[in-house]
Amino acid sequence: MGKNIKRIGVLTSGGDAPGMNAALRAVVRACKYYQIESIGIRQGYEGLINNDMIELGPRSVKNIINQGGTILKTARSTEFRTPEGRKKAYEHLQKNNLDALVVIGGDGSFTGANIFHKEYNVPFIGIPGTIDNDIFGTDFTIGYDTALNTVVEAVDKLRDTATSHDRVFFVEVMGRDAGFIALNSGIASGAQDILIPEQRDSVEDLCDSLERSEESGKKSSIVIIAEGEQLGGVYEIAKQVKARHQEYDIRVTVLGHIQRGGSPTCHDRVLASRLGIAAVEGLLEGKTNLMAGIRSNKIVFTPIDEAIIKHNEIDTELIKVANILAI
Repeated sequence: MGKNIKRIGVLTSGGDAPGMNAALRAVVRACKYYQIESIGIRQGYEGLINNDMIELGPRSVKNIINQGGTILKTARSTEFRTPEGRKKAYEHLQKNNLDALVVIGGDGSFTGANIFHKEYNVPFIGIPGTIDNDIFGTDFTIGYDTALNTVVEAVDKLRDTATSHDRVFFVEVMGRDAGFIALNSGIASGAQDILIPEQRDSVEDLCDSLERSEESGKKSSIVIIAEGEQLGGVYEIAKQVKARHQEYDIRVTVLGHIQRGGSPTCHDRVLASRLGIAAVEGLLEGKTNLMAGIRSNKIVFTPIDEAIIKHNEIDTELIKVANILAI
């Protein structure tokens, strides 16, 4: 057993993602299974700094596997980025006799845990919870599948209006500087064009695509745009297209934070459950400074430095698929 671990602290940090509660539930129940104590830390690293913690047991996490968000709350802690803040956090960690941490979040959360580990040798394992799916070391991050399904459902509804009025809809989706949500939801919802940060897109190419669509008999179109796209944002893109094609009836929809909420899908619930248990088992085996992930449906552990620095890459085959289906 790693470092004679008897009490594990668990926190959710950064942006919320559907499935975080399922991961928390798995951590707590795995701790009970292995006869160790679990302590919930509220508001991410802020809870460590402010000593805001609660003892958790199997019944504490009942009926949360289906809930979006996080019952522990989450925050981005400015104070934890300072040596003084981390010192205060470590003092409270010791006061509560925490032997290790499970950090559920994204690369920013992992960066904080990594620094904390190097300064105070605190054992920890990260669980990737972010809708962006851009973290290296795992095929899927918790929340990504739910976000995809939310986008597809929304675009399916927008298509009804687009078709009824012969409109062109520009739909912005989340993903920060990664195009995973845009590309996959675009394929699944039958988008005419998909603009992502990983490609060199241009308004000219977009207009050409829309013109080919019109010539082939299409009366309406859906264009999916990742929020990190480099052409100036969805409103600027729509403005430039309208300047070239006054005849287009263009509408813009920004889906925004609706993509972060909602009940997690089956895929996200199962993924979160597997990773939560893997994190606890990893700590008990003496693993630390790692992220639990899934590759080819198998649990893997990736050094946290790699998870932070590297990023998952877009599958170029999917870009080809999108182009073929847009004919």
